[in-house]
Amino acid sequence: MTVDWFLEPFALGFQQRALIGGLTAGVMSSVVGVWLVLRGMSFFGDAFVHGVLPGIAAAVLFDFSPLLGAGVAAVVMVGGIEFVHRHSRLREDTGIGLLFVGMLALGVAIISKSRSYTGSLTSILFGDAFGASEPDLLCQAILAAIVVIAAVVLYRPLLVLTLSAQKAQTLGMRPRLVHALLLVLIAAAVIGSFQTVGTLLVFGQLVGPPATAALVARTVPRMFVWSIALSAFSVWLGLALSFHLGIAGSATMALVAVAVFFLVLTTKWLVEAWQRRSISTRARRAR
Repeated sequence: MTVDWFLEPFALGFQQRALIGGLTAGVMSSVVGVWLVLRGMSFFGDAFVHGVLPGIAAAVLFDFSPLLGAGVAAVVMVGGIEFVHRHSRLREDTGIGLLFVGMLALGVAIISKSRSYTGSLTSILFGDAFGASEPDLLCQAILAAIVVIAAVVLYRPLLVLTLSAQKAQTLGMRPRLVHALLLVLIAAAVIGSFQTVGTLLVFGQLVGPPATAALVARTVPRMFVWSIALSAFSVWLGLALSFHLGIAGSATMALVAVAVFFLVLTTKWLVEAWQRRSISTRARRAR
């Protein structure tokens, strides 16, 4: 394997834009994803990714900004979950599940009205990494900057909220508002990533690198560093494999992120098993 193997996939302009778009989406997703993993909100993240589908589908069908459509759908999704939670005795995950299925079905129903049904649905669900334009990348970069800056500003309130909502309330950090702002950050990350990764596959970037970071990092700041690094690696390797194997770039990026998690998890399990066996062996010899 030569240096050309690593450089050739990014020789052309559209390939370079795909890399930039993927890295930008990865930064947004991994920063927000750390809080999703720490707070046990992965199911919500999955549902939220599907929840923006109707807005994007409507934008494709009626020819207006997909960002606007996704934003409106995100508001409806969050409002619906909160409505079910507040006005019934059902647990919050019930509302999430209902909105998850409902919004996904509505999105597919809307996009089915398009003449290019199959192509539009594929693009929305799985992204078009190699179709990103410079205006798309600029808009994505602005969203990424907002997400990262907001994550830095909200670091302490989110950390306290993750440890204890009651403690956050005692310290006057307004946990409900902080939680709502986290949902806004999730929405921004999803909306800013669907162009390059797709609404379905963005979940791989949203959870994969942060979950892997949780296996190797012992502090939250290190989780952020590991998560961003692992996300960048999965984007780069995913696009390289996509080029050489002739498979979809968006899917490959998400697949690499998930595969790295299981690789790290298996390696960690084997190392710990070997360490336990070594300790047990030394203990028997010491008797």
